[in-house]
Amino acid sequence: MIARETLRILTESAKYDVSCSSSGSGRKNTGGIGNGMPDGCCHSFTPDGRCVSLLKILMSNDCVFDCKYCMSRRSFGTPRASATPEEICELTVDFYKRNYIEGLFLSSAVHISPDHTMEQLVRTVKLLRTKYQFHGYVHLKGIPRADPLLVTEAAKYADRMSYNMELPSEKSLKLLAPQKDKESLFVPMKQLQRERTIFRGEKRRGFFLPAGQTTQMIVGASPERDGQILRLTQSLYRAVGLKRVYYSSYTPVVDDPLLPSAQSPALREHRLYQADWLLRFYGFDVAELVPEDEDLPLDVDPKCAWALRNLQYFPVEVNRAPLEMLLRVPGIGGKSAQKILSARRYTSLTFEHLRKMRVVLRRARHFITAGGKFCGEKNLLSVRGLLAAAEQPEQPQQLSLFDTPAARSALTGEL
Repeated sequence: MIARETLRILTESAKYDVSCSSSGSGRKNTGGIGNGMPDGCCHSFTPDGRCVSLLKILMSNDCVFDCKYCMSRRSFGTPRASATPEEICELTVDFYKRNYIEGLFLSSAVHISPDHTMEQLVRTVKLLRTKYQFHGYVHLKGIPRADPLLVTEAAKYADRMSYNMELPSEKSLKLLAPQKDKESLFVPMKQLQRERTIFRGEKRRGFFLPAGQTTQMIVGASPERDGQILRLTQSLYRAVGLKRVYYSSYTPVVDDPLLPSAQSPALREHRLYQADWLLRFYGFDVAELVPEDEDLPLDVDPKCAWALRNLQYFPVEVNRAPLEMLLRVPGIGGKSAQKILSARRYTSLTFEHLRKMRVVLRRARHFITAGGKFCGEKNLLSVRGLLAAAEQPEQPQQLSLFDTPAARSALTGEL
C-alpha cells in the first residue's frame, strides 16, 4: 500500500501536465475490470453526461533532468518520492473499485535514467493489464531518450501516449530544458505513428495505442509568439498525426532568472485553443489566422478576427453559401452549418430560423444575410466593439424549474 505522504507528493507533482482529456480509445473489456471505450476525461463529462476522472500521478518526482520551469527539476529543493509498479497498480484498481476514477494518467520524472524510468512505466501498465486485468483507459507519458523497444512495448498496453514538446523552439529548449531537444521528442512520436499505421494496416489482433498521441506546450515561459506556436502545432498534426495539442499557461512554480516572474494570461491559452479548433475542424490554415511573429488578438476570438480582416467575403447569404463559407462565419459552428444545409432544402431561412438552430446571432448577424435581409452593423469599429462586448460573460442566473424552453439560453461554444 502506497504511503499517504508519497501519494500526496506524487499527485501534487503531476497536476501541471494538462495533456489528458477525452480518451477516444477503442479498447474493450475482455473479461477484467474497467472500460476504455467511453470518452474518459480528467474532471470532465462524457457525451451522455457522466462525469468521470483519471487518477493523475507520477511514478517518481526524483528527476535527473534540470528543466528550469519544472518543480521536479534536479536543482530544486522539493520533497522527493517514488512509487513501485505494484503500488501504482493496487492504487488504481482500489480507486476504480471505489468508483473514484475511470482510468489512469501515469507520468514520471526521469528517475536514475530514461531507460530505467521507461522500464518502470512499461512494467506498471503491463502488470495492470495482465495481472490485475484492468481494461480501463490508460494514458502513459513517454520518456525522452528511452530505448525505442521500450516505447513500442508501452504502446501495446497504453491507450494513449504523449511526449510533451513543452517549448516551441529548439533555442528555448536548449536554454530552459538543456537535457531535451526536438529530436528526442520527434523521433519517438514518428516511431509510434509509423508502427500504429502498420499495425492498423495489417489488422492484427489486439491493440496498439488505440487513442493515439498528444503533446503539451507551455505558453509564456519563453518568448515565442502565438504564430510560431500554431505553426508548430499545424506541423505536428500533419507530420505526426497527433490527436490533440494541449496548451498550458506558464505558472511560476520555481524562481529562476531565465523565467518570467508573472503568470501568463489564461485568455492567451484560451485563444490558442480556439485557433487550434479552427485548424482541426474548420478548414483554416495557420497563415490565415496569425502572422508568425505576432500573437492572436485578445479582444475577439480568432474566427472573428479573421472575418474582420476579410470583410470582402461578407455578408454571405445563408440560403446559398457553401459549407466551407458557412463554417467561416463567426457564430456558425459545425452543427449549425449542417442544420442550415439540411433546412434550406425545404424553406428559405430567416433570422428566426437561425435563432432556433442556436446560431450565435450576436456574432453572426454582422456577416450574413437571410433571405436578403441584413441585421448587423456595417462600420468596422462598431462591429469589432460589439464582438468584443459579446465576449464578456453574462451574469450568472439561477435556473428556474418553471422556465419555458424558449426562455432558456444555451451555450453552444461554437465560434
